[in-house]
Amino acid sequence: MQDILYETVQGSSYYSDLHTGYQTVLYWPAIHYPMPDKSETYSVEGDNAELRHYLARLVRKSRCFSRCEKALSKAVKIFVFSFNKRQLYKQQYPKYPTHLIDFLYSPT
Repeated sequence: MQDILYETVQGSSYYSDLHTGYQTVLYWPAIHYPMPDKSETYSVEGDNAELRHYLARLVRKSRCFSRCEKALSKAVKIFVFSFNKRQLYKQQYPKYPTHLIDFLYSPT
């Protein structure tokens, strides 16, 4: 677990469940908050589910999985851009149907 934490972008705080594996990791200088419930982690899990739903390359490590880190990074950036634009549109116009493909950037 410690090696994984060192390889990721460092946060100022971390939330996890009460699993003992998380309690043995050094989070310094960040603060670790072990939570008995999912009150601080459910939105991250929802975002991960959205990514897996829309990007097949994140579901399996075989045919759909990008072996090129640059291609994977670009696909995630395009998804986040489109998803965020759709979310803002849904807040402004909640009664109108929205599809993610409608919010892809098109230079034409």
